[in-house]
Amino acid sequence: MKQPAAAKKLLEKIGQKKARVGIIGLGYVGLPLGVEFVRAGFEVIGVDVDANKIKAVQQGKSYLVDLTDDEIQETLATGRLRVSTRYADLAKADAVSITVPTPLRKSKDPDVSFIQQAVEGLSKVIRPGTLVVLESTTYPGTTRELVEARLEKEGLLSGENLFVAFSPERIDPGNMVWKTRNIPKVVGGTTPEATELAAALYAGAVERVVRVGSSEEAEMVKLLENTFRAVNIALVNELMLMCDRMGIDVWNVIGAAATKPFGFMPFYPGPGIGGHCIPLDPMYLAWRARAYDYTNRFIELATDINGNMPRFVLNKAARLLSRKRKKALKGARVLLLGMAYKPGVTDTRESPGLEVLRLLEREGARVAYSDPHVPVLIEGEKKLRSQKITPKALASCDLAVLLTAHPEFDYPLIARHAPLVLDTRNAFGEAPSSRVERL
Repeated sequence: MKQPAAAKKLLEKIGQKKARVGIIGLGYVGLPLGVEFVRAGFEVIGVDVDANKIKAVQQGKSYLVDLTDDEIQETLATGRLRVSTRYADLAKADAVSITVPTPLRKSKDPDVSFIQQAVEGLSKVIRPGTLVVLESTTYPGTTRELVEARLEKEGLLSGENLFVAFSPERIDPGNMVWKTRNIPKVVGGTTPEATELAAALYAGAVERVVRVGSSEEAEMVKLLENTFRAVNIALVNELMLMCDRMGIDVWNVIGAAATKPFGFMPFYPGPGIGGHCIPLDPMYLAWRARAYDYTNRFIELATDINGNMPRFVLNKAARLLSRKRKKALKGARVLLLGMAYKPGVTDTRESPGLEVLRLLEREGARVAYSDPHVPVLIEGEKKLRSQKITPKALASCDLAVLLTAHPEFDYPLIARHAPLVLDTRNAFGEAPSSRVERL
């Protein structure tokens, strides 16, 4: 089949590194992606509605754990990175990647308003022959229904002078081994031409590109990856609930099972799941399935189990205080260790620690927290500040609850001075003292 002239022209520009790349959304996905495109030799135009992010980048300052100030400054020094709050600056872009948030509404339905806003802004300046790649995690069909359909209203024809694809972001914030450049990049277009162009574009900046048959397949890839994790975490959380009743140490069970060299992959229990992907992505899939008269019972059960883990932590804390300190939860001084959703990051989105805090306060506990990555926490109308972990601070609480296993925590100090510790992450290992109890 003859390649459209617009596709041929863009493919040549990409191959010669003359294509200008636009990126909408300069968060933990977009900014590192932009840096890699610049390193590869492309000119990049980054757009974000947050003026503070734009100012930080222009000053050579990083607001992400995965990028240093030096990396931002080195990128700026090439002269190939420009950032702005104006969509008008994308008017000369040959390819645009959309990397905006996709949260859930309170009703647990997908909130695609950020995608719609990005596409609306782009629609006013897009030129014929442009490649548009959506990277935001979403339900199958979004790329075709919300991106391609809207841009075609501008008189463009997909596959002829408009090329639309999906490439799921796979960033793991704080992971120093797997980063934007070496994580395989999945791409799938709404047309074969779009798939080819998207694959060529990303191949110029990352180590490996994996093509799939359509944008819907690419969208489903990301949902499968994180649903797999959510379901397996739910399974081990349920096993932990059973072990708790039976008086069996679930951590020892998992450790022994993990010695099997085939047919088993260890997952670990905890106070719940958090972050930008694992709690949300299965819900996107379940929501979309209902449109096809299909109920994802497995996913909904896993979501229910994981969502109730903070309440189990609350109940376990109450039992520990009663049994070992002869105290009620009401009025007890509880110190929460770690509020970010995972070690080494500042992100508290969907963090189970937030729900544990709310539940404890609802029961009348006097709650404080310590997190080296989250100095200030806004909870409703309350503003909490992280406490320093000192022998005095530890000794003054009735119970310390380890929620996030930050490497900065001094675990021997905590074990020595806290009168009672509930370890929800197995951070202390097998009972370093009689005062430390694992989930």
